Amino acid sequence: MDNINVLIIEDTPEQSEALSKVLTNNNYNVVGIARDYKTALSQFYQNKVDIIVIDVFLNGKPDGITFAETINIIPNATKPFVFLTSSQDRKIFERAKLTKPFSFLMKPFNELEILYALEIAIEKFYDQTNVFLSEDQDTVVSNDYLFIKKKKALKKVSLEDIIYIEVDNRYCNIITEKEKFVILISLTKINDLLDKNKFIKTHRNYIVNKDKIEEIILSDNLIILKGNHKVTLSDSYKDFIKNTNILS
Repeated sequence: MDNINVLIIEDTPEQSEALSKVLTNNNYNVVGIARDYKTALSQFYQNKVDIIVIDVFLNGKPDGITFAETINIIPNATKPFVFLTSSQDRKIFERAKLTKPFSFLMKPFNELEILYALEIAIEKFYDQTNVFLSEDQDTVVSNDYLFIKKKKALKKVSLEDIIYIEVDNRYCNIITEKEKFVILISLTKINDLLDKNKFIKTHRNYIVNKDKIEEIILSDNLIILKGNHKVTLSDSYKDFIKNTNILS
């Protein structure tokens, strides 16, 4: 499991250090701190970034807005971002608004305010096609990750790290190599969102990651997964074996 990666674009060292400390203390991963437009673009492309906190003014110029405008026009480069500023200039606000930020916060920032803004930004950004918010709104399911709410932050879980998913009444247990998560979502809904070439249903109560299968014991209707996890393979879900190369 990975923490959510945040890029900070802030030209004032005291502000960027304070912001970095707040985020790190709340389980976010600060992948970089940029103090100007050029460095911001470089760090954005060099790192895996999930969300960006942008100071509107960098070295006296509204280059934070220019940065947002730049990533918005590049195909597949868009990421959620929130603006921070001490400016009360209405024209600056109107220009910033056109970039569609997920929040516009005034300095000095408040810890809870910035944490809530990031959480809302992640949820809104990934609330798009092929993305699902779980019923109690504490989990976002996207094409590559689950964003699961834990305490004050959202934790990023790569779908590749999931070993299997098990239904338990109205909840699903998400089993990874290191942790177990419980979310309020039906197995049917999460199954509809997952890649069918990678995740397969082996029983009405189980979905498994094909890459984590280590052994299939047909005589016992049993699948052994990485970490010696065991799940049931019912007769009605054995069709996937036909598409699996088995040496005999």
